[in-house]
Amino acid sequence: MTNPTITPATLTDLSGTYVLDPAHTRIGFVARHAMVTKVRGQFNDFEGSGVVDASDFTKSTVTVTIQAASIDTRNEQRDGHLRSNDFLAMEEYPQITFTSTGIQQTGPTSVELTGELTVRGVTNTVTIPFEFEGAATDPFGNLRVGFEGSVVINRKDYGVTWNVALETGGVLVSDKVTLEFEVSAIKTA
Repeated sequence: MTNPTITPATLTDLSGTYVLDPAHTRIGFVARHAMVTKVRGQFNDFEGSGVVDASDFTKSTVTVTIQAASIDTRNEQRDGHLRSNDFLAMEEYPQITFTSTGIQQTGPTSVELTGELTVRGVTNTVTIPFEFEGAATDPFGNLRVGFEGSVVINRKDYGVTWNVALETGGVLVSDKVTLEFEVSAIKTA
């Protein structure tokens, strides 16, 4: 096995077409539960691609499609409820999508990705800050890039309003949900 070569070193060297590597990418979320703890989960079935124009990031594009049924919080009963009409309504809305509308470089190794996030048929604009984690040539000769980012959304903005009031005050599920992205993408062209 050969040692990976670390290239490119900066965002300006990233021009090209990329696809997400689902085996090394995590699209996750965190929500507060019962006002005292957090529940973490992820989606296990998704695909995505991007075209990066490092000379003019505004010409770059990203699209991601997530299968709502692939939600996984390590609790089958909870996952079944999240798939139901109370939350994701996956039978009527089987996919969650993101289509970029703009990318802006905000620092030497950071970008803001703005786009249209659609959940349950409701589309809202979100801006996700990402940090470039590096690039390397893997043992198979593929150039791999890594990015990490997160953004907080309000689930009610997407028609996800189900909740239960707690006897001690507060609610069972927080309105705010943090979306987390740990991205590994492979350059294809």
